[in-house]
Amino acid sequence: MRYLEDLKVGDKFQTASAVMTEEAILDFARQWDPQPIHTDHAAAAAGPFKGIIASGWHTAAMVMKLTAEARPLGGVTVLGLGVEEMQWPQPVRPGDTVRVESEVTGIRPSKSQPDHGVVNITSTAYNQRGEVVFIVRPNLWIPRRPG
Repeated sequence: MRYLEDLKVGDKFQTASAVMTEEAILDFARQWDPQPIHTDHAAAAAGPFKGIIASGWHTAAMVMKLTAEARPLGGVTVLGLGVEEMQWPQPVRPGDTVRVESEVTGIRPSKSQPDHGVVNITSTAYNQRGEVVFIVRPNLWIPRRPG
């Protein structure tokens, strides 16, 4: 397990990768973001990206899944306090392979909960061509080492 005291600014973590299938893109969009650019081949082909693209929220969910599965802090419970920024510089398309690199950018003890601290992270998702497809800067509530 890695606690607040085990982290330092500049620490980096990487995840495995996952393929965003067309079926998954369509299923997610139909349920959570039913816009034609995500669900209708003809409308998407006529749109600015010339084809179906994943919902940005689907990309965000995939990044969360990859990060959670990587368990960069071992078994320590990590809670999100909020997000400073989210960007989708490039769309994710069917067949793209997404991977995530995260870096610790800030650490501070909690003023109200002395047994925890706040860790700032920048997570960047890349496709198989190395293009940045998503950037998120969450603030995480991390426990301090017991005792």
